[in-house]
Amino acid sequence: MKRRVVLTGVGVVTSLGRPIDVFWDRIVRGDSGVGPITLFDVSGYRVQFGGEIRWEPENEGIASLKDLKRLDRFTQFALASAKDAVTDSGLDFSVEDPYRCGVVIGSGIGGLWEFEAQEERLLHKGIDKVSPFTIPKLMVNSASGHVSSLYGIKGPNFAVATACASAANSIGSAMRAIQYGDADVMVTGASEAALTPIGLAGFQNMRALSFRSEAPQQASRPFDADRDGFVLSEGAGVVVIEELEHAKQRGARIYAELKGYGASGDAGHITQPDEEGRGAARAMAMALQDAELAADSVQYINAHGTSTPLGDKAETRAMKRVFGEHAKRLAISSTKSQLGHTLGASGGIELVVCALTMARGVIAPTINLDTPDPDCDLDYTPRFARDAKVDVAMSNSFGFGGHNASLILVRP
Repeated sequence: MKRRVVLTGVGVVTSLGRPIDVFWDRIVRGDSGVGPITLFDVSGYRVQFGGEIRWEPENEGIASLKDLKRLDRFTQFALASAKDAVTDSGLDFSVEDPYRCGVVIGSGIGGLWEFEAQEERLLHKGIDKVSPFTIPKLMVNSASGHVSSLYGIKGPNFAVATACASAANSIGSAMRAIQYGDADVMVTGASEAALTPIGLAGFQNMRALSFRSEAPQQASRPFDADRDGFVLSEGAGVVVIEELEHAKQRGARIYAELKGYGASGDAGHITQPDEEGRGAARAMAMALQDAELAADSVQYINAHGTSTPLGDKAETRAMKRVFGEHAKRLAISSTKSQLGHTLGASGGIELVVCALTMARGVIAPTINLDTPDPDCDLDYTPRFARDAKVDVAMSNSFGFGGHNASLILVRP
């Protein structure tokens, strides 16, 4: 019999700020975290905006100044969001069995900043000038390893890299570890810092991004008829999940029960989704089956909703395929309308939004949805937040490579 898993702590690092109360207040207000890129010179780019994080890592208490230099930006984000999630959970790892606790923190791309910096040194200064810390800084599993070291966690420890589904697959894998008795506590989610010169150039040149430079805060417009691509952003989303009885015994505050997880592959184009949404629908259906829930029990979906012409249409078709007539009664929203697309980290941030939606009785809006697309004709909570009691919520994450993942939370 599978053990029950609950969510007890949340942490995010986003362009809308932190800690979690600041983030949530801005989400509910419908603010946008998109703005001009200042991390590097973008004067030669067609796209000059994104979801950039302004922060000072030396003030985060995640590492000494010396050690910070050995951490790529994505690992710094992971450590800060994990620290917030653990603090929020009230866990004290010094009294926990370290072998019964684990970490699964993914990333779609990993240490791209370090890769670019060291390639520059190789080309212009020579082989001997490449840092010996290059590989430990850029590897995708760096974030998971550093979080486990920070807290002395010695149980299951690995990373997942499935593009924009990385966080959802990480959380689903961590959930399985608890369900089947490999751990009692897992720190899980994902982090991304791909807003770099190569990252921006690559996504720009494949024409995946919005080119709405004249109005950056209106550029991410999921399900809108005038959408023209996603906004590249950075961030992290980490949650603490526990076996139910473990959480109860320590008197933890429980946000929700993590009830279902489904994953699938499109087995098609490496970047374009299945136009009929069959793979996405399969992931949602599997999550419902895993949770032992009927489709009409779901009240809210935090959609993948990236603001791409093909993706939003395919996800709408997938939801109709799974939910039938009930799809018209669902409340749906896309957090990416406010944050842009944080790639591998998006599913972690969006599961946090689902948990807060249930805990605080407010459905986040899809901002910039001014002209509904006739092919996207469901209720996407346009422009303004809405009060509602949500007992069952789903979070969707779909990534390049045809990776699809869905998670389900239920009221505890």
